[in-house]
Amino acid sequence: MFSFFVSFLAAALITLLVIRQAKLHGTALDSNLSGVQKVHTLAVPRIGGIGIFAAVVVGGLIAMWREPTLGRGMFLLLACSSVAFLGGIVEDFTQRVSPSRRLLLTMVAAGLGYFLLDAKIDRLDWVSSQWFMTSAWIALPLTILAVAGIANAVNIIDGFNGLAAVVTLCMLFSLGYVALQVNDVFILIAALTVAGATAGFLIWNYPVGLIFLGDGGAYFLGFMLGELSVLLVMRNPEVSTWYAALLLIYPVFETLFSVYRRLFVRGKSPGMPDGIHLHSLIFRRLVLWAVGRDALALTRRNALTSPYLWLLSLMAVIPATLFWEHSWVLMSFCALFVVSYVWLYVRIVRFKSPRWMIIRRRK
Repeated sequence: MFSFFVSFLAAALITLLVIRQAKLHGTALDSNLSGVQKVHTLAVPRIGGIGIFAAVVVGGLIAMWREPTLGRGMFLLLACSSVAFLGGIVEDFTQRVSPSRRLLLTMVAAGLGYFLLDAKIDRLDWVSSQWFMTSAWIALPLTILAVAGIANAVNIIDGFNGLAAVVTLCMLFSLGYVALQVNDVFILIAALTVAGATAGFLIWNYPVGLIFLGDGGAYFLGFMLGELSVLLVMRNPEVSTWYAALLLIYPVFETLFSVYRRLFVRGKSPGMPDGIHLHSLIFRRLVLWAVGRDALALTRRNALTSPYLWLLSLMAVIPATLFWEHSWVLMSFCALFVVSYVWLYVRIVRFKSPRWMIIRRRK
């Protein structure tokens, strides 16, 4: 836990400095309040990824000093992740890096991880058997698409205060727990270091939202989640590949469902932003306690939206953590999550939200 507390303190302090400097000099403020996915009324710094990345570097260096055997792996992991972070943070400052270029940089980072860290998807578990992919022509593109897709998925769910940060935090704790069970010290320390940095950022991001994760933070955390999941599963054959699938299913399925909805239902480009993600619908149709357009009401609605999605994510994270060895159980929970997600989305779209989900306005 030492790595967690070091990166937590570093992230909390660095993020506070970033907030103060950004507001003093107007650096990278999110001042466009008219977009379809904007739910804040004041300009807010969107460069929270700086604090997280810097804290992970600090925590990683200290971990390398305390455990020299982890030095090479930690250095290479940070080097690969910096490529994914670069495209996002440049976009946060300039708004001139297209989504395709950010995705391309993340794919390059995943390719580097494949060759430098041996982070490759080369097997898939079934109920009572395993399918091994010995050909690099299959393993390499599959790994790149999976890791880059997870990074992009975390960026997509980053729509409300604390949403992506808490979801990521829960997943990192799960990775750390399973790594502890299989005695994988590298994954354990890396996961806790990133978790600590995320928690340090979170105290400034939720509930008020003094700073946003930004593309840099989202792509960095998403890349770390994807890379650590691949490494944990492939380095430890006793961990089912369906553990990673279930652990990450919320952001991944949100992305796949959004692509299907935009392309086949609405006939639009999958890359076109819209305001009907599940978290957006919950914000608009369920959180009625603080209805209104003034800044205080909007902030309350923003903060009240994220817990719904935290619970949805935990529907996958908890069983993944408990049944990390049992492929058939994990596969069953994957199917259950997909059915539950689609059912909930359809209910909300049709204005038939379950009563227990509705927060009503105070009298």
